Amino acid sequence: MSTPFDQEPKRPGTLSSLRASFLTGIVVIAPVGLTVWLIWTVIGWVDGFVLPFVPDSYQPEGLINHFIGNTDPNSEDWIRVNVRGVGVFFFLLFTLIVGWIAKGLIGRSLIRLGESLVDRTPVVRSIYSGIKQIAETVFAQSERSFEKACLIEYPRKGIWAVGFISTEARGEVADKATNMGGMLSVFIPTTPNPTSGFLLFFPREDVIELDMSIEDAAKLVISAGLVYPNGEKAKEAVEELAKHRA
Repeated sequence: MSTPFDQEPKRPGTLSSLRASFLTGIVVIAPVGLTVWLIWTVIGWVDGFVLPFVPDSYQPEGLINHFIGNTDPNSEDWIRVNVRGVGVFFFLLFTLIVGWIAKGLIGRSLIRLGESLVDRTPVVRSIYSGIKQIAETVFAQSERSFEKACLIEYPRKGIWAVGFISTEARGEVADKATNMGGMLSVFIPTTPNPTSGFLLFFPREDVIELDMSIEDAAKLVISAGLVYPNGEKAKEAVEELAKHRA
């Protein structure tokens, strides 16, 4: 006599198999497609902004027609060409030239002169200073980058959060928040948007440095814990700290 335990498991139907294959295809195609679309869109936006400032004779269409001897854009022999990315090339070239000039003595003098004129203009002064601070924060290659990912107990003991160590506390914060081991400034990001969060100052001994990179820690925060690199090492570090505190 057969029992329910002797029955073979049901195989997925055709629709279920097709649905699984479709979802797998979406997972594979979506990141690639969105990345290509975003890059293509940004390049087109830069081209649309930059190319109007480039003389027609130096654009690909003008160069090609000049090479084959066409001089009249309204003639039937005129070749229409739309090469995406030319504006990006001119933008990069222009930026390099401006940066090279700005590093010299004449360039720095011109920048100081221009900024002094901007400082005397009420509305423009506020807009320019705000944009300059944002640009310096985003693009400046200095000590402003995060040093390491870490674990800290926040918002209370027994609850752990992933943070990014900015630097050692300095100035008035370090003087008034006295601690024998020193203080660390830690940025605690929010999920799923890691660009917002909290700046907190912790004693050095309360901060557990993680082996994972800044990029892996950011993926962990953005994915709400679904992407979990080096999970065992993080667990061992927490258990080790708990033993010392016991």
